[in-house]
Amino acid sequence: MLQTSKYHATTSDLSNEQTLVEAAKKDAAKFAVLYDKYYEQIFRFIYQRLDDKEQAFDSTQQVFVKALEKLSKYEFKGVPFSSWLYRIASNEVVDVFRAEKAQRTVNIDSVSVYGIIDEIQESKIDEYHDKIVGIIANLPEDELQLIEMRFFEKRAFKEIAEILEITENNAKVKTYRILEKLKKTIK
Repeated sequence: MLQTSKYHATTSDLSNEQTLVEAAKKDAAKFAVLYDKYYEQIFRFIYQRLDDKEQAFDSTQQVFVKALEKLSKYEFKGVPFSSWLYRIASNEVVDVFRAEKAQRTVNIDSVSVYGIIDEIQESKIDEYHDKIVGIIANLPEDELQLIEMRFFEKRAFKEIAEILEITENNAKVKTYRILEKLKKTIK
């Protein structure tokens, strides 16, 4: 099961995390604590999208190299540090697709599809399941990413916004537009 950083962090959690980040900014060796804490989550995030274990390992390493290089520019914005790492990871996946013409992987579980169907308020759930799976698999990358983060990874709109570098309202609007498009397509 994919582990994700839920945006239910307490103020204490964020404060402790911020202390770790500030320590790593002063001493790069202390970045190891953040690496250990988030490596598996970031690896799973990337592997879920690439479905190539070796490429996922390489890309995950690149994420942490870039994070360490840019750590001095990191600014706390009220969301977990992992959101910043997920943004870097998301960009890394896009770079892999561009550079290697990699095949996009969409890992869909039925529970998540039913969640999408519930969201668009359709009563004929079983009839639409296979149709929606096919539609989701063919969504443009930016739309698929929103659907994956919201419904498969159960991320809050605030965290999605932080990862994609858009406003929270924009994340909501885009997601509901995609849902409306799904709704029109299945009718």
